[in-house]
Amino acid sequence: MDISKKLVETHSLSKEECLELFSLFDVPESMEYIKEEAVKIRKKYYGTKVFTRGLIEFTNYCKNNCYYCGIRRDNRNIERYRLTEKEILDCCANGEKLGFRTFVLQGGEDPWYTEERIADIVRKIKKAHPDCAITLSVGEKSKETYQTWKKAGADRYLLRHETANEEHYHMLHPDSMYLSNRKKCLYELKELGYQVGAGFMVGSPGQTWEHLAEDLVFLQELQPQMVGIGPFIPHHDTRFANEKAGSVDLTLKLLSVLRLLLPKVLLPATTALGTLDPLGREKGLSAGANVVMPNLSPVENRKQYELYDNKICTGDEAAKCKNCLSARVRSAGYELVVDRGDYIG
Repeated sequence: MDISKKLVETHSLSKEECLELFSLFDVPESMEYIKEEAVKIRKKYYGTKVFTRGLIEFTNYCKNNCYYCGIRRDNRNIERYRLTEKEILDCCANGEKLGFRTFVLQGGEDPWYTEERIADIVRKIKKAHPDCAITLSVGEKSKETYQTWKKAGADRYLLRHETANEEHYHMLHPDSMYLSNRKKCLYELKELGYQVGAGFMVGSPGQTWEHLAEDLVFLQELQPQMVGIGPFIPHHDTRFANEKAGSVDLTLKLLSVLRLLLPKVLLPATTALGTLDPLGREKGLSAGANVVMPNLSPVENRKQYELYDNKICTGDEAAKCKNCLSARVRSAGYELVVDRGDYIG
């Protein structure tokens, strides 16, 4: 059976089959077929709906030193900030008025935000907005901490694995960080009943086709409810400052493949796509994505949460951002909906 047909019909590929599929990435007819089938299956489960996630970047302090990241611990050139509890709650109140029904609290691994502080914020958001989903994205923690936050009302958790290859992981992260721990966290989050998001950068320094094949195999094993992928974009204050950015085209092809491997997955058209290509997010939706993540953070802090260079939408008020995104989504033939946008099990 032709490998692209196997992907479409069985929704699974081994590592060797992934590598075989990658050899078709330069064959326009094969890629058109994969993209069409990805859109077909996305519409089967989600119609033309696009779900929004209101992103609240609440701290850019981080104890980690990931080599690719602009907010890593040893970057002395950025102005650090933490939002207060009131500021976070105000972002949520503004977001609910604008039609957001999921809030994503994302930040560096900031020790000031203890288990209890985050649990308290989650409880307060849930009390004020009982119909909304809360997603946390604050890194590697103990199973007990994840459990505390689940009990407080957190629904989802985003933790990109970044690469499923041990050697490549060590090329991107310091020796104090382990891929095995990252994977352990993801499996524990699933066990606790979170809707879980993993993901990776496309075109990160040192990445090979083999690594990408291992990423796809790992995601099939994990079966996460969400997968976030976007092109690698260098940050000027990191050791990878002079590396070239990842490819938008390759990211779009991988979005279609992921939609076929994990048919019901919640798949964002990421900000990184829109940063490298003015129509990147629209193209992402046309490749099988069904989620967008506009920023609800206070405008004065957005530029400080600079994971990579030239990030878009750092100067617009949330309402303007939402309206702009709504028009973009419509232009791609989809509709932005007021909905929690849960995974359909």
